[in-house]
Amino acid sequence: MSRMTRDQALARLLDGIQADLGATATIRDLLERQFQAAVRHRGAELAGLADELMPQLDAMEQRRQQRVQLVRALYGAKASMHDMLDSLPLPQREHATNDWGRLERQVRDCKQATSRNATLMADQYTVMQLVMHGEEQLYAPR
Repeated sequence: MSRMTRDQALARLLDGIQADLGATATIRDLLERQFQAAVRHRGAELAGLADELMPQLDAMEQRRQQRVQLVRALYGAKASMHDMLDSLPLPQREHATNDWGRLERQVRDCKQATSRNATLMADQYTVMQLVMHGEEQLYAPR
């Protein structure tokens, strides 16, 4: 990363939050489409959605890593986003804090949708395995 001023680093941090807000909305939509495709057993659509999800998730992870690096460079090795937010002037702090809270909520929502989708697909896989192979040790002790 090239050298940047404190103001440039703060601007990059705040821009990253905005980019992630947009990305989480896109990811949430893709996760809902993934759920609907799984419910309807549309394997090809699931594969295509995975191909759309991965670049979004990779970009968010890169922005997260950059955020951690910038916050630590500006505020110290143990600093958090809250340290950065608390350092902003009041009007900017309120806006950025609201955006950060919204991003945290959207990320939690995406994680819940991911978990829901994974559970559905794992259950579908288990059912298919039982249909195809039966239960091997139906009367075996557990």
